Amino acid sequence: MNTRTINLKGIRPEIPSAIINDYMSADERFQNLVLRPIVKLQNELLIEVFKNYVVKHKSVFYDLSLQKRMDYIENAIQKDMKFRNSVKGMIIGLFTVEEYLIYIENSSALNKRMMHIVKERLLSNIQLFEKPELLAAV
Repeated sequence: MNTRTINLKGIRPEIPSAIINDYMSADERFQNLVLRPIVKLQNELLIEVFKNYVVKHKSVFYDLSLQKRMDYIENAIQKDMKFRNSVKGMIIGLFTVEEYLIYIENSSALNKRMMHIVKERLLSNIQLFEKPELLAAV
């Protein structure tokens, strides 16, 4: 293994709940071994990227009900290709060369899994997406 591969794999968090067994599909194995740890590693960045996305889109997100906010997150990930591609780049950029070669074999299905994981992570952090309050004059 080269240094890049060792370093990339070394910084990924372990996910004890990610089950690996002989009966799972190759896509599920890739999801649990590669995608989930990378998305977890990138969690703070993904949150800040989404906050920036909200601001760039006139902060309408902050005026929405909880259900509409959840729909907004899903819509951003599923339909905004610029945002989606940016998020994919943040994840794919942390693949090893070997993982990338596996990814390109079935990128469509793996992209769906990747975006689902990102969506679930953003939804689980929805409480962090509150309107930033202006500092009161002291």
